[in-house]
Amino acid sequence: MDIHIIGSGHTRFGRLADTLEQLIVAAAQEAIAESGLDPADIDAVFLGHFNSGLVTDGFAASLIHQAHPALRFKPAARCENACASGAAAIHAGINQILAGKARHVLVVGAEKMTHRSTPDVTAALAGAGYQNDPAEAALSFPQVFAIAAQTYADRYSNPLDAMARIAAKNHANAMKNPLAQMHKPFPYDFCREVSEKNPLIAPPLRLSDCSLVTDGAAAIVLSGDAASAPRRVRIAAAEHVSDYLPMSRRDFVAFEGPERAIRAAYATAGIGVDDLDFAEVHDCFTSAELLTYEAMGLAPKGQGARAIEEGRVMADGRTPVNLSGGLKAKGHPVGATGVSMHAIGFRQLTGQAGEMQRQGAEWGLAFNMGGAAVANYATVLQADRA
Repeated sequence: MDIHIIGSGHTRFGRLADTLEQLIVAAAQEAIAESGLDPADIDAVFLGHFNSGLVTDGFAASLIHQAHPALRFKPAARCENACASGAAAIHAGINQILAGKARHVLVVGAEKMTHRSTPDVTAALAGAGYQNDPAEAALSFPQVFAIAAQTYADRYSNPLDAMARIAAKNHANAMKNPLAQMHKPFPYDFCREVSEKNPLIAPPLRLSDCSLVTDGAAAIVLSGDAASAPRRVRIAAAEHVSDYLPMSRRDFVAFEGPERAIRAAYATAGIGVDDLDFAEVHDCFTSAELLTYEAMGLAPKGQGARAIEEGRVMADGRTPVNLSGGLKAKGHPVGATGVSMHAIGFRQLTGQAGEMQRQGAEWGLAFNMGGAAVANYATVLQADRA
């Protein structure tokens, strides 16, 4: 059975006055309207939402019902898989359709974070790390991805120059995304140097290497019966690979979980990396995007810097990565991130991406990651203009 995305919704990302409920409702209503469906024809709803104490809404799934009276009594469930909660909700929707329990499913991802202090947010996100080893439990996620950068330097070469180029690229891309949190260019020279405005956060990571604390929501409508949809994008592959939670049990820099998920998605879709017209990937830290280049097959192990130094992943390159600005500059409302990637991919493949548009795009990749390469979701999207 072919499953399609037939509608998308996306709030602005940033420091917003809206409540979690308002964000969820706004994204849901926009996605339903674009799908052309009567809300009564939606059979189930899923919410991607990490929370981890960030908000008092401990039972948020049915907030989606507030989007329309016809959604009342539709089954609703919240999916949580750390920073991959959005992709987890999408997979739940896909599986509901494949099981024959639904024809049309609404998926929303949302998070409200900016009302909390930076230490509070850092502690909440750190809960996605392994808690049964005191050394690992003491690490913040900036420290985790600082370890990745340092290990990479020890094994291969210093990645800091490439990481600065990644940050500058993603901020430049976000300038063309009206929904992005940051509309401020971060030049390469600024990102490369430690300064008063670009301090070390977790050595060797600089402030410019770290994603943002963000509020926002995104939504998509999935359909197993999209023949009459005004717009549709086929989900050519959706793969999920989970690895050990303890970092001590695996080679973090090998990024085996992301690589397995992405390569499995290529195989299911019957494509290779050279067929991709764009990718939206999980750049929670610039070191993560660098490692993802290698997991995608854009460069051999230890040579990910080539992908950006040679221009391949730039906006005008062969395989542009994070045309939206990525988590780095678009923002990272944790539960919304995976759904945002798919909503933006849908807009790219239906010619609705505005200044971000990759002309003639046929194939896109979305890669959403939870924790330190623990929960790994890779989706290949294909334009379907029939």
